[in-house]
Amino acid sequence: WPLCLCRSPLSCRTARDILFYAEMVLILVIGDLHIPHRAYDLPAKFKKLLVAGKIQHILSTGNLCTKETHDYLKSLASDLHVVRGDFDENTTYPDTKVVTIGQFKIGLIHGHTVVPWGDHEALHMVQRQLDVDILISGHTHRFETYEVNNKFFINPGSATGAYSSITSDVVPTFALMDIQASHVITYVYQLRGEEVKVEKIDYTKAA
Repeated sequence: WPLCLCRSPLSCRTARDILFYAEMVLILVIGDLHIPHRAYDLPAKFKKLLVAGKIQHILSTGNLCTKETHDYLKSLASDLHVVRGDFDENTTYPDTKVVTIGQFKIGLIHGHTVVPWGDHEALHMVQRQLDVDILISGHTHRFETYEVNNKFFINPGSATGAYSSITSDVVPTFALMDIQASHVITYVYQLRGEEVKVEKIDYTKAA
């Protein structure tokens, strides 16, 4: 099972424990798969971890590209939210979406309309426009999390490690969020060579 690279390693569960711990409310944050145009499939080691019935919600930054990939994610959790990426065949996906889960308002965008791509100031503006606690964006194929003014920003990267003209040496990544009241633990999964590594990031919403 994957190695844990958490900031608080003694308190972190292994990747297997995270996905099989029954009391957790798990949100899969995933995007930029680009199947089949830039990647054949999700990495096998990721697919072994993503088990139907263990994830309650899925938030996708788009570029699933095909109905088959959409249906695969839907098989993992029925509560699937997707925004439209610049390569998605499905034109009915919205450009932005706001989802409330527990105490958190979560905004979802792909990111190709944010200029410059991945720019923090531009993302902060979107967060304020959507009036959300957490903003999830993609497009850069580079995992990133940070906190500004008690707002949390997540880019899950590309789950397949698909080619990007923006980012060189793309590492396959996705994230799982565990919401506990006003607290969120984000587990970041990275495929480094043949090993899945996990990092834990904490965020607490101000009262």
